[in-house]
Amino acid sequence: MIASFILGFVGSFHCIGMCGPIALTLPVQHLNGSRKLAGILLYNAGRISAYAILGLVFGWLGRQLYLGGLQQWLSIIIGSLLLVLVILKYTGIRLTKDRHLPDIFTSKIKSRLGNLLRQQRFHTLYAIGFLNGLLPCGLVYLGIAGAVASGDVLKGMLFMAAFGAGTLPAMAGVSYFSHLISIPVRNRMRSMIPVAISIMGVLLILRGLNLGIPYISPVMTPHSEHVVENCCHKPSNHEPHQ
Repeated sequence: MIASFILGFVGSFHCIGMCGPIALTLPVQHLNGSRKLAGILLYNAGRISAYAILGLVFGWLGRQLYLGGLQQWLSIIIGSLLLVLVILKYTGIRLTKDRHLPDIFTSKIKSRLGNLLRQQRFHTLYAIGFLNGLLPCGLVYLGIAGAVASGDVLKGMLFMAAFGAGTLPAMAGVSYFSHLISIPVRNRMRSMIPVAISIMGVLLILRGLNLGIPYISPVMTPHSEHVVENCCHKPSNHEPHQ
């Protein structure tokens, strides 16, 4: 969970650029003191709730792959892809051109989100945060990959919740103090994102290698939960004696 929190914290400076405009238009700028802080926390609670639900869903998917004996290879493949993406980023190579594909689901979320923002009501803050957490984001996809690799519903949910908690300081700060973080500092923190992605990629590969290292590369035995040991038992009076 520490790795997912760090991932969220480092990546939150990317989130400021992507979701900052939403955070700056929240209906809290006219509030003061504790009520403003409560509104900001309510908005971020909505975001983290959405991440947790995504973690639950994809943790369940990872669980099915785990029971099918595929989770080990999936972990290695996802980790390798993350490292490849970082290398391509540094070398400036793009596999495809940037395209904005129409997405009915995303369009509906954006439409509903826009309606809630225009209302400028305090009680809509949780819903605004929840919908914002469902919008497509490369960093969220990275968190989802970690949730799948966890191979467990609860662990997947906690992974994404910790990821969301990591984004909380920066996202709450940009809402409470509009110019808290300068552009140079933001750029320096953003440059650390490839490092965080690389670390996570290596951890996923190690996890899939079954090296028997606790917490880092535990042995994955999908069928071990269903193994029943045959134990000796005392014969009953009705059993024939030999």
